[in-house]
Amino acid sequence: MKTIWHNGKLYTMDGEGETVEAMLVKDGKISAVGTFEELKSHADESVDLEGAILYPGFIDNHMHMIGHGQKLVSLDLSKAKSSDEMMDMLVHAYPNLNKDEWFIGEGWNENNFPTKKIFTRHELDAITESPMVLKRACRHAAIANTKALELAGITKDTPDPEDGVIDRDDNGEPTGLLKEGPMDRLLQLIPEPTEEMLTEALAKSVNDLLSLGLTGAVTDDLGYYGDYDNPLQAFKNVIGDDKKKFRAHLLRRSTVFTKLMDEQATYDEPWIEPGEMKFFIDGALGARTALLSEPYTDAPETSGNAVVTDEEIDTLVATARKYGEAVAIHLIGDLAVEKALDAIEKYPVPEGKRDRLIHVNVLRDDLVERMKKLPVVLDIQPAFVPSDFPWVMERLGENRLDWAYAWKRLLDEGFICGAGSDAPIEEVDPLLGIYAAVTRRKPGETHEGYLAKEKLSRFEAVGLFTTGSAATIGKAYSRGKLVVGFDADFTVLDKDLFEVEEEEILDADVIMTIVAGDVMYKR
Repeated sequence: MKTIWHNGKLYTMDGEGETVEAMLVKDGKISAVGTFEELKSHADESVDLEGAILYPGFIDNHMHMIGHGQKLVSLDLSKAKSSDEMMDMLVHAYPNLNKDEWFIGEGWNENNFPTKKIFTRHELDAITESPMVLKRACRHAAIANTKALELAGITKDTPDPEDGVIDRDDNGEPTGLLKEGPMDRLLQLIPEPTEEMLTEALAKSVNDLLSLGLTGAVTDDLGYYGDYDNPLQAFKNVIGDDKKKFRAHLLRRSTVFTKLMDEQATYDEPWIEPGEMKFFIDGALGARTALLSEPYTDAPETSGNAVVTDEEIDTLVATARKYGEAVAIHLIGDLAVEKALDAIEKYPVPEGKRDRLIHVNVLRDDLVERMKKLPVVLDIQPAFVPSDFPWVMERLGENRLDWAYAWKRLLDEGFICGAGSDAPIEEVDPLLGIYAAVTRRKPGETHEGYLAKEKLSRFEAVGLFTTGSAATIGKAYSRGKLVVGFDADFTVLDKDLFEVEEEEILDADVIMTIVAGDVMYKR
């Protein structure tokens, strides 16, 4: 069965401004491109785009699909614009919660509050007698009430950890704010979600992603919910040839990687495929846990936190190489990047594979030169710019802004870059990412953009979510373009992202999302 797609503008992304009039799709692949007159006699079915704009399918290059689904069904604090608003949300969230049930909130960010207030455990104690934990937007910090701290065994006498921070008041008592390791250990006390719960969250996530024009994602979920079995099975329950067609490239967290390999876990390609071994070296700039080579300008007492030792980094990379695999490393600060490069230079990636460097928000000239000599791909998050600026300039100071969030320079240096949202950290809508890459400002602002020299062209920005993201997962010659033989994954919008005014990018509506030639979402 051959289907002709026509009567719209079809951007190939094979060259800037390049379009085709029509294309034929057969068995989930693009079988021909050309004019409508050339192709119509070969078609069994016809899809009239009625003037809409068709692009290669958008791919989110870094997110947490189950986490995004959990956010959709959980208490979402990311919209709170003041501490009073956040408190009101907390007070009215779970009025009938049992004392032994956990009170969980997601996504608060004190940088959105005029007062920059962070609640203490005492203020949270007044809301509930249940153990409470509220995860910061970056997910590298959380605040907990006294009950939760008691369950975690965190008291005034608890030693300061090497892998994170227990924030304390003037008397040495924990305030409730935990960063990195202590937070992770507290979160491990929360009962693991069941396969059914994970399946429900993932189903909501996939439906939402398809409605936003996304046809695939690089996702980091294996290793966050106890053993790998339940989350991996959730993917198989939701995604597949006879279920929802969506393409998930699964990063494999180091905590479950060896077991996944030794037990020869199975996937379901081309819908669900195994990816690189994932681990963290540092935290986030918002929580001041990103690892910098020099102290924070606005907090000179700290340079951030490494969540693993140099020896552990070597061991992790060596383990991936033992199984013939690449690594995917969370790196935000320049010292974290330096430590990663030391290890991957010592243990080269197997032939034909590329290591994945995630975020790379703060770099230096010497690090970029080293990166250029290595087979690496970069996961960048354009939406971090409007989210993190202007406060991040206070964190870094003037001298470190030259290689901060430097998407344009990285592309110009020839790096393979794909764009993601890091959802649920940021909003998952790819149009927000494209807008941020083009304007480098928040929606509605009118200035020239934060570090405006790093603005991308429309073609570069859309390319981050199409050709770039496809290339980071080794699909540069099979996905991300409207080319014969490529996967028939398309995103259809009602607006031309290359021609509308900048602010109108955000007004575009998704008309259809197509995966392997099948319509998975229609407005």
